[in-house]
Amino acid sequence: MQFGAEDRSKPLAAVIMRAPGVAMAKADPKDWHYGPGFDAARAEIQHAELARIVTASGAEVHWMPSHDDGLSDAVFVQDPSFVTRHGAVILNMGKALRTAEPDMHATFYESIGVPVIGQLTGDATVESGDCFWLDTQTLAVGRGVRTNQAGIDALADVLRPYDITVHAYDLPYWTGPEACLHLMSLVSPLGPDIALIHAPLLPYALWAEMVARGWTLLHAPQDEFMASGGLSLNVLTLHPRDVVMVDGFPKTRALMENAGCNVQVFTGDALCIACEGGPTCLTRPVLRA
Repeated sequence: MQFGAEDRSKPLAAVIMRAPGVAMAKADPKDWHYGPGFDAARAEIQHAELARIVTASGAEVHWMPSHDDGLSDAVFVQDPSFVTRHGAVILNMGKALRTAEPDMHATFYESIGVPVIGQLTGDATVESGDCFWLDTQTLAVGRGVRTNQAGIDALADVLRPYDITVHAYDLPYWTGPEACLHLMSLVSPLGPDIALIHAPLLPYALWAEMVARGWTLLHAPQDEFMASGGLSLNVLTLHPRDVVMVDGFPKTRALMENAGCNVQVFTGDALCIACEGGPTCLTRPVLRA
């Protein structure tokens, strides 16, 4: 099959998803740091609605098996890997409860015909929620709770033969190690040169780099960002400036619409808000073409 998802000037054409299933239905919210709004049955319905929107956009969904494996967070398929036009990179999770997921991704890529060009191991950790493409040859990576310097160095070694450069940026402490602050909690690309950002927590060096590159930066409303735990900013790009977000944040939606974006919404209180992962986290782009 075709693969390569780093070019955000192209529509989303193929994506991996995994239904919450039995693993989430059996999850202990305390173990997984899920909030009081968590409801596994409603989460299943909300996930299906996101999948419907993704499919209606024209993207093919490759469904990763949802086993009774105790891996509740495996529904957030964004994090254990990413896909370039050269093949998939298998990462190494910074959250201890998720360490089995990268091998699942490696096996699944084999099943759908996507080669693996590298895999992180040992103490080197990177989660893909900390990664986004500044351009097709430059990957920005956030160094923080889930992604460490050893992981960044290992990732740079994997990508160097393909002339892909890794730029690292330090993330703030914010609410601490138990919560999930990824780089893409603070910057959400809406196309190849436009992004929604939370400037107060965004690394200044990254902000300066994006401004220098000519990106349009939309400053997400502070009150909705805080009320959502950052999930108001977690936006999935289906086509350039055609996006999907969790419902309930009208000012953030209006900001994007006023910038020329088409915005679709789905209910995500029991899944996204409660479990700290939005539509970007729930999808692993395989191909933009």
